Amino acid sequence: MRTVAVVGASSDRHKFGNKAFRAFAAEGYKVIPINPNERSVEGVATYASVLDVPEPIDIATVYVPPEVGITLLDGFERKQIAEIWINPGAESDELVAEARRRKLNIIEACSIVAIGQNPYSL
Repeated sequence: MRTVAVVGASSDRHKFGNKAFRAFAAEGYKVIPINPNERSVEGVATYASVLDVPEPIDIATVYVPPEVGITLLDGFERKQIAEIWINPGAESDELVAEARRRKLNIIEACSIVAIGQNPYSL
C-alpha cells in the first residue's frame, strides 16, 4: 500500500485538501493528513509536518498557497518523498524553480484527477 501525505488537508469537506484525502482513501492509499492547524481530518489525526510522520511517505500532494509550499520543500527533501504533486493554485514560478533546483520529483497537475477521481463529485 502506498502512503500519501495530503499537505493542507482540511476538515472542511468543500476544500480540495479534504477532497484529496477522501479521493486517495477511496483508491486504497494510506492517507496521512498534514496540517498544523487541524487536529484531525475525516477521523484521522493530523501531523504538523511531513517530518513528524514516523514512517516513509511515497507521495506528497500539496494544497497550500505557494508562499507556504516553498517553505515546505526542505521537509520534502529531508523526508526523501519520491513524488510531490503541486496542485493547481499551489504552484508558482519560484516554488517550481526551487523544487527543481533541489532535484525534487515534482508533478504540476491535479493529483485527484490523476488517480481517476472527479474532484467535483467528492
